[in-house]
Amino acid sequence: MILVGDLETQSLEDGITAVYARVSSGDQRADLDRQVARVSTWATSQGLSIDRVVTEIGSGLNDKRRKFLALLADPSVTTIVAEHRDRFARFGSEYVAASLQANGRRLVVVDDAEVDDDLVRDMTEVLTSFCARLYGRRAAAHRAAKALAAAQESTDAA
Repeated sequence: MILVGDLETQSLEDGITAVYARVSSGDQRADLDRQVARVSTWATSQGLSIDRVVTEIGSGLNDKRRKFLALLADPSVTTIVAEHRDRFARFGSEYVAASLQANGRRLVVVDDAEVDDDLVRDMTEVLTSFCARLYGRRAAAHRAAKALAAAQESTDAA
């Protein structure tokens, strides 16, 4: 768990605490509900009262997530709680957290455990995004998997 800001010392009672949950595609909608439940349970166990729940379906690489941007732009939201850093933002979450902290706000990440295959997962996200733009969204994940397999084969052969 990582806390950007300190739960005990900051007095953010006047502000709104929002839970932010995101999944990448519509077929993961059930995962979105479970993610909200897990984060809400954790937040209430930590004494945080949840004032708002913001859910979104979209890629972590998409920089035009409407609900995410609205949450960041709302100065009344002083605490944002997310389950994992990659649910909040795939890349650059440290910059977003620092910006929030500079404005007297905080990001609370429930589970910030590093995963061994982070680089592979990040590469898959980048390839999926590029393939989606080049070839269309339907086949993007399949093409990204093929590209990763080809890259792995060339690495193994070398």
